Amino acid sequence: MSTLTERAEPTERAEPVEVAAGYRAGRTLPLRVELVRQLKRRRTLVMGALLAVLPFVLVVAFAIGGTPDGGPDGNRVNLMDTATASGANFAAVNLFVSAGFLLVIPVALFCGDTVASEAGWSSLRYLLAAPVPRMRLLWSKLIVGLGMSLAAMVLLPVVALAVGTAAYGWGPLEIPTGGALDPGTAAQRLVVVVAYIFVSQLVTAGLAFWLSTRTDAPLGAVGGAVGLTIVGNVLDAVTALGDWRHFLPAHWQFAWADAVQPTPEWSGMIQGASVSVTYALVLFALAFRGFVRKDVVS
Repeated sequence: MSTLTERAEPTERAEPVEVAAGYRAGRTLPLRVELVRQLKRRRTLVMGALLAVLPFVLVVAFAIGGTPDGGPDGNRVNLMDTATASGANFAAVNLFVSAGFLLVIPVALFCGDTVASEAGWSSLRYLLAAPVPRMRLLWSKLIVGLGMSLAAMVLLPVVALAVGTAAYGWGPLEIPTGGALDPGTAAQRLVVVVAYIFVSQLVTAGLAFWLSTRTDAPLGAVGGAVGLTIVGNVLDAVTALGDWRHFLPAHWQFAWADAVQPTPEWSGMIQGASVSVTYALVLFALAFRGFVRKDVVS
């Protein structure tokens, strides 16, 4: 009996994926579209209102409590004690009381809520099916998130400068340790301060963005970034860690005070910026690497 053998059919080659005429991956999810979407959200409006209201709250507090008198003994003077000296001093004080925690919240919110909220609404998979390339989606959301974080940091001192000038007048920025900066120089130094605060908060932005790509719960991403930032502040207060604290971004968060001196000192800000940018780059890289390989089902 002869044995019949079958010839294996050659496997079919994969057909090229057809795309709509005129489709360009680089044109999907334009920045202006993502920016408008984020600006219209309620949390953006609430956060902007809170930052704009803070200077008015401080003006009322100073009006009720009276003019700062240089500390309990009337001799020791710090930045807070010069808050009512001029609009520039008032703006610097607003940054001083906000940099440690309040300005952390908008950064964590705008960078941590952006991807996780899409997953929470079950719209992320539809964006990717549009199709929006994953790298394009992440870049659009990261740039808009960082841009809105910077806008929040600019909004506070601008409103504070306007409110402070109306309440206390336009004048030089009086330095607690002695001397003063003329209004033009003070404005330039405040720009440097805002820029440094933004760079120092890139660690929080990186944490929030990475967590946003790992969870479908926006509150978890935002809360996790804020919580880890607080842990960093607590560790920096542990003096027993010694020089190890120099590797903590929180250790350098007030290095911007060196910029509002008659002769600015840059070494602390350079070290702080280097630490912050290093951590941020690692976290952003983890976010992109993990999201590209992630199985998106929501």
